[in-house]
Amino acid sequence: MTSHDRIEVAHYTRGQVGPSQPMVGPVAPGAIIQLETAPGCWGPMITPHFRGGHEVTAPVAIAGAEVGDAVVLHIESVEVTSLATASGTAGTIATACTGDPYVAHRCPGCGTPWPATEVRGTGPDAIRCVACGASASSFSMPHGYTIAFDQAAGVAVTLERAGADRAAADARRIIALPAQSEQYSILTFAPADLVRVAARMRPFIGNIGTTPAIDMPDSHNAGDFGQFLVGAPHAYGLRAEDLAHRTDGHMDIDAVRAGAILICPVKVAGGGVYVGDMHAMQGDGEIAGHTTDVAGRVTLRVDLLKGLGNDGPILLLRPDDLPPLARPLDAAERAAAERLAAQWGVAELEVSAPISFVGSGANLNAATDNGLQRAASVLGMSLDEVMNRVTITGAVEIGRHPGVVTVTLLAPLTRLDAIGLGALVRQQYGLA
Repeated sequence: MTSHDRIEVAHYTRGQVGPSQPMVGPVAPGAIIQLETAPGCWGPMITPHFRGGHEVTAPVAIAGAEVGDAVVLHIESVEVTSLATASGTAGTIATACTGDPYVAHRCPGCGTPWPATEVRGTGPDAIRCVACGASASSFSMPHGYTIAFDQAAGVAVTLERAGADRAAADARRIIALPAQSEQYSILTFAPADLVRVAARMRPFIGNIGTTPAIDMPDSHNAGDFGQFLVGAPHAYGLRAEDLAHRTDGHMDIDAVRAGAILICPVKVAGGGVYVGDMHAMQGDGEIAGHTTDVAGRVTLRVDLLKGLGNDGPILLLRPDDLPPLARPLDAAERAAAERLAAQWGVAELEVSAPISFVGSGANLNAATDNGLQRAASVLGMSLDEVMNRVTITGAVEIGRHPGVVTVTLLAPLTRLDAIGLGALVRQQYGLA
């Protein structure tokens, strides 16, 4: 097939990722991918015919990408198109699912799996089974809010009841659902428990990466959410060892925003780059379990690294998002460090640069262990050396509670050069 230097994607997978999803493209390394993204989490969660908790874009093939390579995603822009959204804490309606409310929807009235539904009015009971009329959402929202955005000013405010009802009455337009999106808008629920709160916008991408080596729900392509699939009593149940095939696309790391570079593992031929679950803002940890899911437009520039062999995502943060200890020394600091080294007989200091490894697992301890091990494997260091470097030249930061982290450290540029990342790191951080 002929590869392209630019492609636009605006169709979606009903909540699934994996080898069975047809790829579009391929695009050549260096190409631009422009994606129109649908909101993640809440909209798909209340849409009972979906089989995953997000609505991600169809995967894009990268020409020449083979298993063991890495796809480099330069995030050039992240633009929110929603005028408002709604979110909040989630409760599960056990009679409306078979084990997993994100995946195995079931009508609590007639028992139909993944039932055909329609929206009748507004509020948390608005999603109705076509066959029997029962309220069919598998989620409630114990405490929620409707939030409106001023894109130009970068601020948002939570609305009172009148504003929430106004947004719910015109939900699809207000949240700017793409034409081919099939989800219901969460604005339909019209929550208004948290009102009159002002917040900053800081948009980022919650689910971005490459296709896992097995089929799975898009929201479960991570070590924490993936635990829900182990031994699950539905068609998408997996064995624990199957989670090794994940690519950790669903990371909810708030630093995955315009200006960052994400280096993703290739676990199926072509790579299969997909995007979804844009958020307008989120503090580290996504502690409420959900944040401000929005529609938007994303522009990526893609490159290919042959044979890197990374098991999970590697993140080159924007310089202003780096943990304090991981920021490269400026000229004055470097000169002072060299003087100190000379006083103690240290002949030459290494030249180092920041690099971050995404880790995921059943909990934050397991996620940290996973990130440390991934760093050791890619960098060719002992685990003990990585732990020491993270402690004095980096940090472990929470992406999503309960089980996604970034492990950041300063690594020797000689080592980064040896594995093919040196030029990319130098460019990102303006290093000679």
